[in-house]
Amino acid sequence: MTDGQETLTLGSGEGVPAHLVVRSPDFYTDLALRGSLGAAQGWMAGNWDSDDLTRLIALFARNPDLTDGFDQGWARLAARAASLFHQRRRNSHTGSRRNIAEHYDLGNDLFSLFLDPAMNYSSAIFRNADDPLEQAARNKLERICAKLSLSGETHVLEVGCGWGGFAIHAAREYGCRVTGITISQEQHDFARAAVAKAGLSDRVEILLSDYRDHQDTYDRVVSIEMIEAVGHEFLGDFFARISSLLHPDGIALIQAITMPDQRYEQYLKGCDFIQRYIFPGSCVPSLGAMSRAFANRTDCKLVHLEDIGPHYAKTLRLWHDRFNARRADILALGYPDQFIRLWQYYFSYCEAGFAERYLSDVQMVLARPDWRGSVSCEALPQW
Repeated sequence: MTDGQETLTLGSGEGVPAHLVVRSPDFYTDLALRGSLGAAQGWMAGNWDSDDLTRLIALFARNPDLTDGFDQGWARLAARAASLFHQRRRNSHTGSRRNIAEHYDLGNDLFSLFLDPAMNYSSAIFRNADDPLEQAARNKLERICAKLSLSGETHVLEVGCGWGGFAIHAAREYGCRVTGITISQEQHDFARAAVAKAGLSDRVEILLSDYRDHQDTYDRVVSIEMIEAVGHEFLGDFFARISSLLHPDGIALIQAITMPDQRYEQYLKGCDFIQRYIFPGSCVPSLGAMSRAFANRTDCKLVHLEDIGPHYAKTLRLWHDRFNARRADILALGYPDQFIRLWQYYFSYCEAGFAERYLSDVQMVLARPDWRGSVSCEALPQW
C-alpha cells in the first residue's frame, strides 16, 4: 500500500502482490467512518487506485481476517444506515419495479457496449478456455435447452426474460413457443423489437408482467439469474408461483447466484456493495434457503444441480475488458467518470467473489410429480 509518503507491505510479502495506491487522505476517513462501503465510495471518488483491482479484492476475500475490522467502530453506524436503506427496498410489486428500473433501465445502449450481441446478462459457459464471449453465451443457452429437453411441442415460460436472448435462441433452434415476462420497460421494448427482427413473433411473446401476476400453465419454466431480485422473504412465494405455472409433468430450470449457507444469516443482516449501489433490494440466496423454500411451498423435487460459478469469473472479466475498451462511448452516452469507476468496482468485486468461490452460480432443475424424464449432460471444465 502506497500513499505518496511511505509504502506498507501487508502479509508475508510472498506470492503475487496486489497494490493499493492512496491518492487522497480522504481514503483513511472513508475507511474509518464507512468501512467496506467507504472503500467502495473512496474508489468511486478517486481517493485510491490499484493496478489490479480484482486481484486486490480477491486478496481480501481470501483473507477475511484482514477485513473483519472494517465495519467496526464508527463504521458500524454507516453499516447500520446501509442496512436500513436495504430494508426499505423490499420487493413488493411496486418496490420490485423501482428496484429493477434503477439498474436495467439505465439504457440499452450502455449494456450493448459490454454484453454479447444477444445481450445475455448472466454467466456464460466456456467449453474451451479460448471461447469468445458470444460463443460462451451460446454454450450456456444450449446447456439450458438441453436440460429442459426442448422441442417443437414445448411451451416455455421465461421468468425475467431480459433482452430476449434465451427466448430467441430457444424458438429459433428448437421451434418451441416461448412466453417471456419482465418488469423492465427498457428490456420489454428491446426484446419485442429483437423478436420481430428475428422473424419469431409467431413463436415468442414478450409481456410486461410481474411473475406474481402471471397466469396459465406451461411445459417448462426457466429463470436465469432473476431470483436474486426476489428477496429472501419472497423465496417461498417465488417457488410456489413457479410450481403453479407448470403442468403436473413439467420441469423448471433456475439459474441462480448463490451465497454459502455458512454466511447466509450474517449476509441477511447487512447491506453489501452490490445491494447498496448496483442492485437495490437484491438478495443472493443460499442453496439451503432455496431448498427450504421449494420444499415447504411446492410439490417439486430437485432432479439436477450443477455449479457453474468458476465460469462466471471469466464472464465478468470479459465484460470488464469490453466495458473499459468502450470508455469513450460510455462518456459520450452522458455517464460521468464516477459512474465508470463504480462499474469497474462492480465488475472486479464480482469477479473476485466468483474466482475465490466466495460466491457461486448454479443451475437447478426442479420437477413436478408426474415428470418421468431424465437430465443428463457431460461434465464441464472448471476454468
